[in-house]
Amino acid sequence: MPEPVLVEESLAEHVSTSLTQTLENARQQAEDRNYADLLIVDADAHHYETSYAPWKEISEYIEDDSIRLRINNAMKRGKSPNSMIRASVGDRTVGGRIQRQGLRPTDIYEGESRSVAAVKRAMECMGIDYSVLFPTPLLNVGVLPEIDVQSNIMWAYARWLTEQIMPAEPSIKTMICLPFNDPDASLRMVKTFGDRPGVLGFVVGSTFHHPVHSKRFLPIYAEIEALGKPMAFHSAYNWHDRLTEQFNKFLSAHGIGRTLYNIVHLTNWTINGIPERFPGLKAVWIESGVTFLPFLMQRLDAEYMMRTSEAPLLKKLPSEYMQEYFYTAQPLENTVHTDALAMTFDMIHAETQLMYASDYPHWDFDVPSVIYDLPFLTEQARRNILGENALNLFGLERPAKLNGQRRTSDVTEEGVGAPPVDISYAD
Repeated sequence: MPEPVLVEESLAEHVSTSLTQTLENARQQAEDRNYADLLIVDADAHHYETSYAPWKEISEYIEDDSIRLRINNAMKRGKSPNSMIRASVGDRTVGGRIQRQGLRPTDIYEGESRSVAAVKRAMECMGIDYSVLFPTPLLNVGVLPEIDVQSNIMWAYARWLTEQIMPAEPSIKTMICLPFNDPDASLRMVKTFGDRPGVLGFVVGSTFHHPVHSKRFLPIYAEIEALGKPMAFHSAYNWHDRLTEQFNKFLSAHGIGRTLYNIVHLTNWTINGIPERFPGLKAVWIESGVTFLPFLMQRLDAEYMMRTSEAPLLKKLPSEYMQEYFYTAQPLENTVHTDALAMTFDMIHAETQLMYASDYPHWDFDVPSVIYDLPFLTEQARRNILGENALNLFGLERPAKLNGQRRTSDVTEEGVGAPPVDISYAD
């Protein structure tokens, strides 16, 4: 195992608001709504794996010597590792008005790594029992022109996550991110990491341009199906895409672009009969919201009924397959049209197929009250979406004590009241 990296706290971290202070309203909501009586699973949480300390550790797992040398030399010159990853562009902070949390010494318990502390403090504040953790910049590696860089980085990240992060905290789980542009490397990762503790399934960042029904991917689906684990497509946006580059505002590129990739992949997945070819493989569609689904259901049903010969593998309407898929709720489009949202939930069978997701710490994250406060949900539907659906899908163990990992008694107005850790010696 690589040695922990010693780094100094940056000026930005010194002046930023504590993570626990940032989430004080979420903590108060958890207390007011008695989340201690609910199982809450965050089916889509994130971290910034390309910040210096974790990235230095991840790079040590890169198998190709030349790629590892390029990354390490870039960091020595003070360059961001994102220089090797085509990171998405756009002003997420609205000129700095949307602040992100800083991980301060009071947010880290003694003996805890920074990478674990960042996830755990958010879970404790929001009242979450399990978090399914995903990367952030690495979800866009599908647009990398260097396939060997993509596969090496994803292999290294998977090893770091399963060997350093998850063993240190059992409430943190993951779905292993696959370098889908390299099917052989993806299949190797499924076989290698499929039975590791905390691995709930496999995921692909949706910003890639290969048809998901291609024969080159079928052995991957077969292997995942044999493991009895789900396959997920995590949406993102790519403002460099020829279609979305027509947008002149981040609002447009993010709001529409984030849904487009999963619309394409979900359509190909369904119309080309992947559910019939792999009936035991459960599909999960992440971070596209839910309002696109009624449109897509109706559109595909209408076309299919006029051209059934083009989809010979289907045994029912496209919308009926879509009602068997799983979805994460974030970003939930909860606007003034509550009736429309209730209809959407009904059409996708949300009570059994929808899972709460925070997307924290991204700028548009959703706290559990986004689901809890919906007026049209029954008590059972609320419990299912907040945690029970994910528990069943992922085969998680029910915690002996709900929200048992939250040390709410340790949270004070100044932050977490554990002994402070000198962050210059934290990893």
